[in-house]
Amino acid sequence: MRYLTLSYAFRSFLVLSLFPAIVFPQPPANGHSEPGSITAVPVATPPTLDGRLTDDVWNLASPITNFTQSEPFEGSPPTERTEVRIVYDTRALYIGISCYMSWPEMIKANEMSRDFELFSEDNFMVILDTYHDMRNGFQFVVNPNGARYDALVTDEGNGVNSNWNGIWDVRTTITDQGWFAEIEIPFSTLRFADLPDQVWGINFERLTRSKREQVLWQGYLRNQGIQKLSQAGLLLGIHGVSRGRDLEIKPYGLTGYQQEFPPLGNDRTALTKIGIDAKYPVTPTLTLDVTTNTDFAQVESDQAQINLTRFPLYYPEKRDFFLEGSGVFDFNFGGSPRPFYSRRIGIANEDQIPILAGGRLVGRAGPYNIGFLDMQTGGKSEESPTNYAVLRLKRDILGHSYVGILATNKELTGYHNRLFGADVDLRLSNVLGDNNLEVGGAIAGTETPNLQGQALAYRFFVDYPNDLIRHFIGIRSIQADFNPEMGFVSRYGKQISWALTFAPRPDALGIRSLELIPVEMEYYLDVNNVPESANWLWRPLGVHWESGEDFEFNVMRNFDRLSEDFEISPGFVIPQGRYYFTHFELQGVSSASRALSGAVTYGWGHYYTGNRSYWSVDMVLKTGPHLSLSGNFTRNDIRLADGAFYTLEAGGRVRYAFSTLLDASLYGQWNNEDQEMNFNFRIHWIPEIGSDIYLVYNHLVDTGGLLTTARATILAKVAYRIVM
Repeated sequence: MRYLTLSYAFRSFLVLSLFPAIVFPQPPANGHSEPGSITAVPVATPPTLDGRLTDDVWNLASPITNFTQSEPFEGSPPTERTEVRIVYDTRALYIGISCYMSWPEMIKANEMSRDFELFSEDNFMVILDTYHDMRNGFQFVVNPNGARYDALVTDEGNGVNSNWNGIWDVRTTITDQGWFAEIEIPFSTLRFADLPDQVWGINFERLTRSKREQVLWQGYLRNQGIQKLSQAGLLLGIHGVSRGRDLEIKPYGLTGYQQEFPPLGNDRTALTKIGIDAKYPVTPTLTLDVTTNTDFAQVESDQAQINLTRFPLYYPEKRDFFLEGSGVFDFNFGGSPRPFYSRRIGIANEDQIPILAGGRLVGRAGPYNIGFLDMQTGGKSEESPTNYAVLRLKRDILGHSYVGILATNKELTGYHNRLFGADVDLRLSNVLGDNNLEVGGAIAGTETPNLQGQALAYRFFVDYPNDLIRHFIGIRSIQADFNPEMGFVSRYGKQISWALTFAPRPDALGIRSLELIPVEMEYYLDVNNVPESANWLWRPLGVHWESGEDFEFNVMRNFDRLSEDFEISPGFVIPQGRYYFTHFELQGVSSASRALSGAVTYGWGHYYTGNRSYWSVDMVLKTGPHLSLSGNFTRNDIRLADGAFYTLEAGGRVRYAFSTLLDASLYGQWNNEDQEMNFNFRIHWIPEIGSDIYLVYNHLVDTGGLLTTARATILAKVAYRIVM
């Protein structure tokens, strides 16, 4: 298959960059409205957190009301009134939110659990750029039930860590006038410079799900958005506050019991463990976290995947200690390779390795973002005691760009593995009107004692990520001896990527946007520059409706060169050779705001020496704010020249939220390759914000013959936050 040359691709990029400005005139608005600042008012007595906004202190603050639609009618006034007031005392910031509704019965609120699905129901978002670097922020979201969502936003939304759980609180009420919220954010939760007068970036967004209406205070153009912190407004009036220098410790205790049954074994083990996490603000903008005897027993199991490719699967990090502040360690390789992959620490061959102790320093110092992590693991089975260290520095340059370096070191007796890298990201947000343009790249090399060959990896890309036209081109190369043992590499060689999407908004037939002539192409060469594979996707039709439904029809053409026989499934081998095949795919997604929602995908076509068809179903049923049920099912039917086989994967979850601070969930999964059914039951109670109590039961069933229990584990864990 011929591929698009770089010279032609860059010429096409320049033409396409100019095309929208010439053919489609830009709106006169710049995404900002006046006033562009909100003033916080100091109060001696904080408001009572009840979600009613009836305290007299709220009358001291002048509300801002100048919101503007981003969706569905960019630049139009909102259809419902929204008011925001801010007051503060020496301990915390308080935000009062009034979301008026003409028909309160249209309020959508089906979630009570933390980190709910943002676009499935009404909610209100606040983002605080406390460094005022116009890049990074703390995002807080609340829905009408008082469910909370929070995230750390880095590089204007390029990195979003939704697994961060900050210490903050909220109360809400629903009345015949709408819904109302009072948010309390302690200053100790935030990071900001130790100055007498604070000037922060701030922005607000409200989603009214029944109307699919998004309104923002500032940065309301579709190419902007709430995470585009360079477009945020200003928070003024905060004087004489600090985040404090309190030491926060969180000791935990765990007790439980595990029983293994044949064929895994016949062991009975009493589980007992104690440990402690501590957090200390070294400076107002740098925080030190220390952990000892670290435990992650409450973390839900990975979702098992059947691998039908020749390349390793990637599993996301779920452990809290590694998730907080993880965005600062991101490197501009675009997902793979990952120079630092935290699951390399404390996990080997899906088995937990004891973490003896560790520390992390994350934050800012002047124009620098700093991240340092050092962890020591113990020995277990074939794993030796190992030290893992990573250092990340990013320096702000220009308006919204950065340059950075990254270093990792894995050290054990008689052996080491090291990586050194540098990256750059240049961003412009006012190209040909309000359009965004991003140019970036990275290079890294590894040092491994037994590998002395070529050990470099690099990437360069140009991205034009906008509402009407999206265009991307990039090249990535990974040499044969590039060996980041603290990272993740899916495949070696060169990769050329190109993507183009034209997405007009016809404003007819209830359609929000169309995807016309979208094309995606990936072309791979092996380490000897011999073409290895190529994937080409064309979407003749893609429709996104105002109601929230989506539909896609995709045509995919593939090339794969197998240099050796490939066992795709036990007993089924695809001979080495060159293969070309085409398949088709239909995909439909229903609105997440419905009581019953989901996605269905069906695909069919040629596949190596034969044919393949597949279909998957994901469904969610929400009966109200307390109970939700979800399930997923995937089946592949593969017929090759030497026979046929199929794969099945199924999973389901039941969640019941007694309140925003107490919920129970049951998760189960099975696939016909592992022939194991894994159940995870968990009760999570938050007695007060920052403290946690878990009751967990895991049950593994062997389904290879008769249904027999292979392992059963029950444990209780208590972690209590103490501020000193």
